[in-house]
Amino acid sequence: KPMPEGSAVQRMFSGIASRYDFANRVLSLGLCVGWRERLVAAAQAARPKTVADLATGSGDVAFALRRDLPAECAIVGYDFCEPMLALGRERAQKEAVALEFRTGDCMNLPLADESCDVVTIAYGVRNFEDRARGLRELRRVVKPGGSVLILEFSRPAAWFAPFHFIHVRLVSPVLAGILTGDFGAYKYLGTSIAGFPDAAGLTAELKQAGFGEVTHETLLFGTVALHRATR
Repeated sequence: KPMPEGSAVQRMFSGIASRYDFANRVLSLGLCVGWRERLVAAAQAARPKTVADLATGSGDVAFALRRDLPAECAIVGYDFCEPMLALGRERAQKEAVALEFRTGDCMNLPLADESCDVVTIAYGVRNFEDRARGLRELRRVVKPGGSVLILEFSRPAAWFAPFHFIHVRLVSPVLAGILTGDFGAYKYLGTSIAGFPDAAGLTAELKQAGFGEVTHETLLFGTVALHRATR
């Protein structure tokens, strides 16, 4: 399956930036909050001093990390969509939260080799223009013994697949169009999920990218998976 073109993804997220987090909550019936907390708990367990939250968007995960990790832990959110980052910066200023947002493309991160204890990325890997290259880039920036934590849509259990298909391909695009004013953006969501490997497939790709220990747990009948990859 062809991978998404970076510039098209960038334009799409720029257009829906201000309503994106809200739309996700509604479309996932609030379940995305619990999934995010699983990701944050996994990051917490690693006791990091430095965390990079990639494809941070307006900082939904970054703010949750900031809330639960010690003050001395440095957290920086990276994204290639400036309107999204602007929202994150605005919120950090308003809430007086020590959180930094920087421009960064996952294909070529502005980070030194082996510079992060933990790298988190929620729903960003399926938007990689070149997945193999992106996963190698994640490995490059994490320290030996460090963790990459990926929360991503996956392929559901066979019995749940028809319900999932109806939700992602039919209900979500219409509902999201009403919520964000962009009917095309969430149509893309459905196709990007359909063209993405299942949890076992992504695990294999992470091993190919050079990670040592790779594990995953599936959530909501396999529709979402939390992957842990150790360098």
